[in-house]
Amino acid sequence: MASQETYIVPAKNHEQVILETNDLHVWYGDNEAIKGVSLEFEENKIISLIGPSGCGKSTYLRSLNRMNDEIQIARVTGEILYKGVDVNKPDIDVFEMRKNIGMVFQRPNPFSKSIYDNIAFALRRHGIKNKAVLDETVETSLKQAALWDQVKDELHKSALALSGGQQQRLCIARAIAMKPDILLLDEPASALDPISTAQVEETLMELKENYSIIIVTHNMQQASRISDHTAFFYAGNVLEYNETRKIFTRPKIQKTEDYVSGNFG
Repeated sequence: MASQETYIVPAKNHEQVILETNDLHVWYGDNEAIKGVSLEFEENKIISLIGPSGCGKSTYLRSLNRMNDEIQIARVTGEILYKGVDVNKPDIDVFEMRKNIGMVFQRPNPFSKSIYDNIAFALRRHGIKNKAVLDETVETSLKQAALWDQVKDELHKSALALSGGQQQRLCIARAIAMKPDILLLDEPASALDPISTAQVEETLMELKENYSIIIVTHNMQQASRISDHTAFFYAGNVLEYNETRKIFTRPKIQKTEDYVSGNFG
């Protein structure tokens, strides 16, 4: 566990904990990027992971659905419990697990396909061929991502013709088409203009009614606007984890206060 001062508030209702990590460590070769992080995430909440560049927040996020498996020199130890099941064990079907823990990346990455096929692609790979089911899922996903009204008459046009903000919301729609329980987002608005950022934030606020959302953000205002809880990462540790309003108004750790006050970053 971390040797420096920490302040981590456990979940109020453990029956609502959908995901947690226990003593999670991540190494890239000999470099220990995550140093024994233990956190609990409640369902139907937005949790922000904040901290300076290189603090480990994106590495931690990528661990939650085993994305670090794709990095040859990466090694992950500790527990990642999804509904009580340790998905960090070697016998876990990672492909199936990612249906339940979806991910949206920093830059919009739509496939070079139509808007419709971007969403239907994964469904077809999972054996869903019924056109009525595909049509309904495409429409529902685009509505949940607040994009349907803008693209409903252009579903068979290239997704690459969309604006940056629309592309990112399409990627969110693509992720939720598989009906995951948890949505991971790695700085999803960092490449977007302020209007598109506001639209993505509004989408996430609506989605938390049906999903548990964990988001890495470097934008302090964004974290304070949309998240219920916030974890402050520093040098591979979590120094503080609490309700967002407390993190930003009454932090318990001096370094947290220094960071959210803009004294370093």
